[in-house]
Amino acid sequence: MFIQVIQGKITDRDEVRDAMDRWVRDLAPGSVGWLGSTAGVTDDDTFVALARFESQEAARRNSHRQEQEQWWTELSKLFAGEVTFHDCAATGTWMSGGSDDAGFVQIMHSRVRDLDGLRAWMEHADYGVLTRNRPDILGGVWAAHGDGGMTEAVYFRSEAEARAGESQAPTPEMKAAMEEMGRFYEGDFTYLDLKDPWLASR
Repeated sequence: MFIQVIQGKITDRDEVRDAMDRWVRDLAPGSVGWLGSTAGVTDDDTFVALARFESQEAARRNSHRQEQEQWWTELSKLFAGEVTFHDCAATGTWMSGGSDDAGFVQIMHSRVRDLDGLRAWMEHADYGVLTRNRPDILGGVWAAHGDGGMTEAVYFRSEAEARAGESQAPTPEMKAAMEEMGRFYEGDFTYLDLKDPWLASR
């Protein structure tokens, strides 16, 4: 799986939502290797999207479609400044991955000190610890930028359940798991809350 991460400030969330809906309705059926997307706008008008493709080549071919170029030209007019892009070849999922059933999605940006170690930990982690302690979490997707940066999306049943879950003190087993995973990261996390996530998949 290959993931493109797109982020920037926007001027009109309704028009951006219409553009995203139009892409799913009109462009997705003819897209090359598109698997799904997670997108939305935060309270401070930051737009973020994770577009999932079968491969980097599929994403490249999709970007070069004439209708895709026309669509992006129109969408780009709705950004109020610089738009950042990350093409991520190292990606993965855990639990149910990017769930279209989520009512709330939290995007996390971070720096990773040991990507290989983190990938191995995620592949062999006991997710029963998470499901016992945080039943509000459906799953997640991660995408490494290739320069030490990382974007992750965590999918929750609802914002209310997510807030209730994060307000509780972690159990000893949950605290131990968080500390074990934390050793692969460095620095602080940046969080973007998508309270009305726009979710789609093929």
